[in-house]
This record gives sequence, structure tokens and C-alpha cells, in this order.
Amino acid sequence: MRIGILETATLEPAVKNKYGSYAEMFQRLFLSVDNQLQFNDYPVINGLYPDSIDECDAFLITGSKFDAHGEDPWILKLRDYIIDLHQQRKRLIGICFGHQLIARALGGLTQRNKNGWGVGNACSHIDQVKPWMGAENNQSSKKQFSLLVSHQDQVVKLPDQAQLIASSDYCPISSYQVGNHILTFQGHPEFQAEYLRYTMTKRHDLIGEEKYQQAMASLKQPNDSLLVTRWMINFVKID
Repeated sequence: MRIGILETATLEPAVKNKYGSYAEMFQRLFLSVDNQLQFNDYPVINGLYPDSIDECDAFLITGSKFDAHGEDPWILKLRDYIIDLHQQRKRLIGICFGHQLIARALGGLTQRNKNGWGVGNACSHIDQVKPWMGAENNQSSKKQFSLLVSHQDQVVKLPDQAQLIASSDYCPISSYQVGNHILTFQGHPEFQAEYLRYTMTKRHDLIGEEKYQQAMASLKQPNDSLLVTRWMINFVKID
């Protein structure tokens, strides 16, 4: 199984040296669950794409500081590429910005959250239990999951063909599925608490003192990044 990572962010050299690029964060995470996976990295923010859609078995769109409802040429090109992937029923995972841009590309709607930043360790309620969640999840044992989050924008209207998978009070659409080939999450399974502390500290004034302190405290609680990673791997491998 080869996963193509469509990278939508460029980190500062000092940050990248310490924490790795977003593509490297995902590779570390996925390999910690399944060490047989292989990866290709495509910095689509710089216009670099696969020569063929068949170079990879599945694709993943990373998070980004940019707005998924923006009109930057590279965002519009990626939107059109998502439509191509969808039409060919290629397996696709969207994370944060990717979660939002996929919704936009397929007819949904994204916008700025009027309640400000969503940051910290956030819990989502599971609205639908799916086979790719595996035996570790069923109606009686797992009704929610938590992931680290850092976002101002969110999906406010799903594409017509999408199914809501998970929701929260702050983010009513925190995960959705389209057919058997697209799965998205607003949260960041690839983030480590240390990295999120760093980004929140940089954005302290934007986030606001009260929300910042609450978010920092929430990072002391465990999250379900490995579980969600297993779900994503199951999803792209399922027949």
C-alpha cells in the first residue's frame, strides 16, 4: 500500500528541523501503526503533483494555515484534483484543511467559525459506527474519540453525498465519509502535544488568554490519534 501525501503547508526551517514537515509527521504516525506502508510526498502548495493518479493506492491531504474557501490558484488547482480523485473513486483522506477543501470541492460549504479558534484536545461524538472502525469499536464500547485540533474554519454544510461520522458542540461536522473512497477528520492525529503547544503559544494573542489556558490544560489528557490512524488505514485498505 502506497499513500501519496498531498502537502498543503510549508513550515519554517527551524520548526521543520525540530518537528518534521507535515508529510514526515504523517509518515511517522502511520508507520507506528503499520510498518509495511510506503509513501510519496507531493508538495501541492508548490504545484507538484503525481504524474499519474495511479502512482499511489490512496492519497491524504494535510492541514494548512490557508483558508479552504480561499481563491489562491494552488487551492483551486487542488480543488479540481479532488474532483478528479472523487470521479475516479480513488481512496482519499482529508485532515483539517483537507477535510474542509474536500467538502468545498464536492459541493459543501466552509466558513470561519464565529466562536473563534478551536484549539487543544477536542472530543467528538461518533454519530455512525462503520466497519472500518474495526472490532475495537462498537455501539456499546466506543461512542466518542478525541484528537488535537487547531483551526478557525470549519465545514458548515456537507456535500449531498456525504455521511456525517462524528460531531461536537464546537464543530458539528468533525468527520464525514463519501461513498467508500473518501474519509475526513477536522482534528490532527499527526500532531504531538509538544508541537501544538508550540503553535498555540505563537498564536496566543489571536486565540485569547482564556481559550489558550483551557487548551493548554486539555493537552494533559490522552487522545485517540493511534485509534483514528488505524481507522484511516483500515478505510484505505478495505475492499
